[in-house]
Amino acid sequence: MPGRYKRNFKRYKYIYLMLLPVVLYYAVFCYAPMGGVVIAFQNFKPALGIAGSKWVGMKHFVDFLTGPFAWRLIRNTLMINVLQILFAFPVPVFLALLINEIHCKPYKKVVQTISYMPHFISLVVMCGLLVTFSRSDGIFNDFLSLFGVERSNLLGNANWFRPLYVLSGIWQEAGWGSIIYLATLSGIDPGLYEAATIDGASRFQRMIYVSFPGLLPIIIVQLIMRIGNILTTGFEKVFLLYSPLTYETADIISTYIYRQGLELSNYSYGTAVGLFNSVVNLVILVLANRFIGKLTGESLW
Repeated sequence: MPGRYKRNFKRYKYIYLMLLPVVLYYAVFCYAPMGGVVIAFQNFKPALGIAGSKWVGMKHFVDFLTGPFAWRLIRNTLMINVLQILFAFPVPVFLALLINEIHCKPYKKVVQTISYMPHFISLVVMCGLLVTFSRSDGIFNDFLSLFGVERSNLLGNANWFRPLYVLSGIWQEAGWGSIIYLATLSGIDPGLYEAATIDGASRFQRMIYVSFPGLLPIIIVQLIMRIGNILTTGFEKVFLLYSPLTYETADIISTYIYRQGLELSNYSYGTAVGLFNSVVNLVILVLANRFIGKLTGESLW
């Protein structure tokens, strides 16, 4: 056995060398910091260090779950993620199916390029544009005023935060997210399309009965991974867009952790909330994988 590993390493040494930066990244930034979660069970004081800080057990977890903000944070995080799964997740699939039906190659490349471009806009720039467009004199209000909607600062309105968050995410990431589905579609046997055509299937029927089933395994894998992160919403975007006026619908677990852990220097409490979030995500991932695996026969493991 050791000899086989040695031969494989010698044969594929350059592939292992390419893998090294990724392994180091996860080791240094993902696994090494895990030792710090012990402060979630302590009243951590930087001056005393981890070894000298007082052990308080589950106190911070109880304080969070019985506190006034726990339900609001969990509800907001779940709502934003559920809306993204319902509305944003299917869009790259539909976009890939539509792009795959374009037979004019120059036009197809132009459509793909245009759909990918928003992904490369800096998140800070995109949020800045969104803030500008959402002002009372912005372009969004110009459009809404045509339907009799009163002008207002949309991002200062708690009811508008979630729609703007989800729709802007669709605009920015739909094209980029379609890449993996387009790559899968390119691997479908062309003979299946020819056989369907001979059997009299229309273009739409070929898309439904040939293209979509070919995408189904990767869709399921992506869906399981997305459900596994249902309590993890992009901190940066919410942080750049929300304000105290929209805390009721926009404040999520990660922004709360930031305020508690960094702004208020309540390191132990912030770590406890983050650990709770990670454990719940893990449980949801395992349950989603098992449920979808039994339902469709496809799963991560």
